[in-house]
Formats: sequence, structure tokens, C-alpha cells
Amino acid sequence: MKLTRGKITELVNEPGCEHNSKEGQSNKKACKQQAQPGAAQGGCAFDGASIALVPITDAAHLVHGPIACSGNSWGSRGSLSSGPVTYKTGFTTDLSENDIIFGGEKRLYKAIAQIVKNHQPAAVFVYSTCVTALIGDDLDAVCQAAAKKYGTPIIPVHAAGFVGSKNLGNRLAGEALLDHVVGTAEPEYTTPFDINLIGEYNIAGEMWNVLPLFEKVGIRVLAKITGDARYQEVCQAHRAKLNVMICSKALINMARKMEEQYDIPFIEESFYGIDDMNRCLRNIAEKFGDAELKQRVEKLIASENAALDQKLAPYRARLGGKRVVLYTGGVKSWSIISAAKDLGIDVVATSTKKSTEEDKARIKKLLGKDGITIEKGSPQELLKVIEQTGADLLIAGGRNQYTALKARIPFLDINQERHHAYAGYEGMIEMAKELEEALYSPIWQQVRCSAPWEVGIGEPIAGNREQGTGNSDQEIANSEKELIGTVVPVAEPIAEIGGV
Repeated sequence: MKLTRGKITELVNEPGCEHNSKEGQSNKKACKQQAQPGAAQGGCAFDGASIALVPITDAAHLVHGPIACSGNSWGSRGSLSSGPVTYKTGFTTDLSENDIIFGGEKRLYKAIAQIVKNHQPAAVFVYSTCVTALIGDDLDAVCQAAAKKYGTPIIPVHAAGFVGSKNLGNRLAGEALLDHVVGTAEPEYTTPFDINLIGEYNIAGEMWNVLPLFEKVGIRVLAKITGDARYQEVCQAHRAKLNVMICSKALINMARKMEEQYDIPFIEESFYGIDDMNRCLRNIAEKFGDAELKQRVEKLIASENAALDQKLAPYRARLGGKRVVLYTGGVKSWSIISAAKDLGIDVVATSTKKSTEEDKARIKKLLGKDGITIEKGSPQELLKVIEQTGADLLIAGGRNQYTALKARIPFLDINQERHHAYAGYEGMIEMAKELEEALYSPIWQQVRCSAPWEVGIGEPIAGNREQGTGNSDQEIANSEKELIGTVVPVAEPIAEIGGV
């Protein structure tokens, strides 16, 4: 796949995306994906491509560019593996100034040869970066020559960072899989209920909460794209009977094109929350249209829900009525609302960042008329919403924890850096546990108290100055003198440290 302006335009205007296919609109609205100069927040196309492909655990992932491109992004997501760990090693060609001047193709070929010789990966994914795209290194030619020489699949991934956003990089990764991987091998056997999971990355091992549920009812996951995946299973993904999309925006182009090329229908589902997990199982069974499968699904749902009600009862008693602000992106912006409602928690505001039009419609329905949607969640905006809603907790990505600390409210990490699995029925118990521990930690009672040296000082004066009560400067000065003269007694003498 050559990365051309036409290819980028095609992916940005992906017809499978809700932004571009709203019925009744003569002038379709394209996804706002092109990065603005100087605005790199949220990740670049290279970052998005590596996020989508690195969870293929038995493959090597080689970044063709300066070492910073690899070092700044590797290991930032908690995608776990049940077997091979080749994907955990960060490989880079580490281009120098001389390579940039004279070209880096020879260095790339040598790097591929070294990886194949020393690590014997199932495949090697080679990622272009801004530098190598600008100097014109021919990734396709080098990868083709290396694959022929060593007999190992070498897949070029054309996703230079400057071409667009992280989401565009996800789609470019999907194009690489469609062009070079999917359909290149056949499974040993197939079943009537083979599915692919697309856009699920096994963050914190979440997929391991869901796979046993499918196994119990007789649904086989033929390929995971790409959480805890093996290269061979992705090659065989074209033989599935149904694609189940977990993240609606990440790889929608892949699901749509597999429907066109291989006649595999796709549906979008969520694994977060009891209702969503129930709906997911029922919708899959409905798509297959098998009466016995539907019976097995209903039996499993009844059994799991009964057990879950008992386990969640104590958590619901302590979490019921708590108010939460949710700031995340994509499918989680609405699916986590459903999970919170299952626990009796009231989500008073959520973000619409990276959400499709369908996501936004679901958000409005779940929040109700009084709910607040956050388009751009700067720290100032989040603090304003927290104060306005009287929220008890902020659920967001790791970088927002400092905003929660400023607001003196608990925080729960929901994004890719987290270490707890919240998907499926078991994930609901884990989420309830983490929410309770965060909300009822004794630290919050302490941090909300005034410091000893602030007792009786500052608040009356600050109030007079801010509210403009008409007090004269002399009156304020006299008040300050009185307060400065106030001594806060110390109950115990300060202990000597180190004999001083």
C-alpha cells in the first residue's frame, strides 16, 4: 500500500464511519482527522498504527526512524499476552544524521536480518516515521526483498506521524493487515459460530474476562484483532462468520472492507456493564439465528446475572447515588456510563472526544436532559464541571489524575495505562471494588481539611476582598494584624530528629 493523498482522503472519509454516513445529509461531514500544525495532543498516525498492531504478540515490531519515535511510545499501553512476549521488545533502526542524508534503506535491511536471526518472530511489522517518509526510503522494496531472502513475512506499515491523528493511524494499520496479512492462510477447521473481535486490545487482560463466556455457549473467537493475537490467527480471519467491533472508530475501515471482500457482516458491541454484556451475547446469537445458541446464551446470562447480583450487593449499597464525571474517548464515553448505572452511580457529565455521531446519540440517551457533554476537556473545563455538578469522583485517563487532585476528589484511571480489567461480568466486580476503594479512602477527608497554619486565617479577608463588602483598607489592615497575632497552640513539643 502506497501512502498517497488519495489513500489518506479515502480513510478520512470512511463511509463506514457514522460521521460520514448520516442519513438525510446531502453534504456529508468528513471526520475531523487532519492534525493542526503544532497540535500533537492525543497521538500521531504512527502512534495509532503501533497501538493497533503491537498487541500481535509473536511478531516483532520495528520502528524505522530516530530512536525517540520508539522510545516515546513503546510500552505505553497495558496490552497483555497469554504466551509470546516478542511484542514487548522495542526494535528501532535508530537513524543518525548520516542515515538521513544518505538514506536508511541499508540500515533497515540489516535491522530486519538481525531481528529474524536472533528472535525468529512469526512476522516483522516495519513502521515508517516522519523522518523516513520525508527522505523517501522505499519501505515496500526493502520489506519485499527481506521477506524473499529470509522466508519471514515482513509487513510495511505506512503511517508517518505527520499524515494525521492517532485514529487515522489505526485505520492505516487496518489497511496494512488487509493488504498483507488477512487471507494469507487457512484455518485447520471452521465452526458455524466463528467470530472475530476487532478493536479489542486486551488492556489489563480484559479480553480474558470475555473469552470464557463465548466458549461456554459454543462461540469460537477465530481471530482477535489484535489483543493477545498470534500472527497466524489474523491471517485466517477471513473465514469468520461475523465480525464484532469493540471500538467503533479504530478499525471500522477493516470491518467494512472485510464485509465487501469476504461477505462477513459486522456489529458493534461493548463489554462494559451488565446490560451491555448481556446485549452483546444476545446480539451475536441473534445474528447467527440458531435457536439452540440463543437458549445457551439466555441460560448463561441468567446464571451470571444471579451470581453477580449477590457479589455486587454490598458495593451497590455504598456506591449508590454517588456522582461521577467521566472523561474518556470513543466507545468508553458511553459504555462506562452503562457500567456505572449498573452500580447505582449517577454519571453527571461525560466527554464526546473521539466519539461518532452514534456514540453521541447514545450518550445523550444515557445521560438524560440534565447531563453535561464535554467537547474539549482542558483542566480548567473539567474543574468547572466538577464544581458545577458537585461530583464525588473523576473517571478519566492517567494524565487527568492531577486535575482530580486539584479538585480534591478521588480519581479512577479508565484508559490504556490502567492495570485493572473492567470488561465482562468479572470486570464489573473489579470496577466496583476499585470505585469503592477510591471513594472511601481516608485520605480525602484529610486533604479537604484546612492546614493547621490556615485555621482562622485568610478566609474572612479573602472573602471581603473578592466580594467587595466595602471594608476600608485600614479595616482590612487591622484585621490582618489581629490574625497575624493569633497563635495556634501545639499540643505536643516537636520531637528531635537525628539528635539535633
